[in-house]
Amino acid sequence: MTADATATTPRIWTAALIVIGDEILSGRTQDKNVAQVATWLNVQGIRLKEVRVVADDMEAIIEAVNILRSRNDYLFTTGGIGPTHDDITVDAIARALGVEVVIHPVARAVLERYYETRGGLTEGRLRMARVPDGAELIENRMSGAPGIRIGNLFLMAGVPHITAGMLDALTGTLEGGLPVLSTTLGCWVAESEVADMLGATERAHDQCQIGSYPFFREGRVGANFVIRSVDQAALDACAAELTASLEAAGREVTPGGI
Repeated sequence: MTADATATTPRIWTAALIVIGDEILSGRTQDKNVAQVATWLNVQGIRLKEVRVVADDMEAIIEAVNILRSRNDYLFTTGGIGPTHDDITVDAIARALGVEVVIHPVARAVLERYYETRGGLTEGRLRMARVPDGAELIENRMSGAPGIRIGNLFLMAGVPHITAGMLDALTGTLEGGLPVLSTTLGCWVAESEVADMLGATERAHDQCQIGSYPFFREGRVGANFVIRSVDQAALDACAAELTASLEAAGREVTPGGI
């Protein structure tokens, strides 16, 4: 790649997500955070590149944290920062980073105010003020207990609406690139019949990626083709070429998908 090409190629910022909790792996709870974290990151100009679901197991969390934080710009975790003995995310992160766990004075003050009329700050509730040494707080307007930020790691609650509030508090604070744009084309066609066409179109538009999502409805097979790019002009050109190619093959294209 030439120096000029490198200068004009936008940097792609990446993130990974670790979903922590035995209840997710057992099927008792269905995770809703992956979709909302991915959507939020996209608006920040950051791509969610990988997701792991791990049990409430110290070594498993440490292993996942050390692997994923080393190959992404950011790492998010959801779950395991509550008041009970099996909420071990803070301890695992601290061990992964080689630091102690401390009571954050601001977090303690926030919890004291929140629980002043709710039975007081018990030993269990005080656990939610524990952070890896050197961490900052992520505001939580929903339940008082803050999220935690340390370096490129972000520890958030597992409850989806609380996670959403923490993400809102982080909006605009992370360095990222251009948001990923997308457009969808739907077609009643078997994916295998147009695989070569999709590949050729994507190769001709190197700023775009085409995802193919087949379905079976009304007794017929079809597929939605999602084109993604950080450049609107490139996205439009790719969509136009794919539409023309499908129509030339005798296929009717539905903008927006089927």
